[in-house]
Amino acid sequence: MEPLVLEAGALRLRPFRSEDIDWVHRVSLDPQVQRFIDLPSPCRRTDAADFVERLAVDGWRNGTRAEFLVGSARESWRRLGRVGLHLRGDGTGEIGYWTDPSARGRGVTTAAVVAVCRWAFDIRDLALVEWRAQVGNEASRRVAEKVGFSMEGVLRQRLVHRGCRVDAWVGSLLPGEIRE
Repeated sequence: MEPLVLEAGALRLRPFRSEDIDWVHRVSLDPQVQRFIDLPSPCRRTDAADFVERLAVDGWRNGTRAEFLVGSARESWRRLGRVGLHLRGDGTGEIGYWTDPSARGRGVTTAAVVAVCRWAFDIRDLALVEWRAQVGNEASRRVAEKVGFSMEGVLRQRLVHRGCRVDAWVGSLLPGEIRE
């Protein structure tokens, strides 16, 4: 799958590159990211490099993932967050995201998730995008609800975080359900 850039108003979403590794490492050390995202702890720079080079870059190459680095399109380029879509191969995908602490509470992640979901439905022709987050991750749930995801319930012990099974909220989005 050919990597691409998405424009979303004041945001530009582009594929990850090697020069993003230090930013990924820095954001991965943030306590809020560590609290809800299953990252190595402590997260080393080599872990960030593995995310960028193996997961993000190779995901585009082999068609299993579309990983976007979210940045500012109107001011000088500034990294603001990440939105990734795991393409399952059955016409569905699972979305995940995290935001740089400096960009939280500004609608950046919601706008970026809308752009990726619109691309998933309009260009990739997906039938459904699923969202999952550890129960208690209120910020992630707020983004999903603003985008239009229907909350379907709690999946018991569905996620693994730091080697422990935790409950997960799950939601889904169908074509035509994206909120502006």
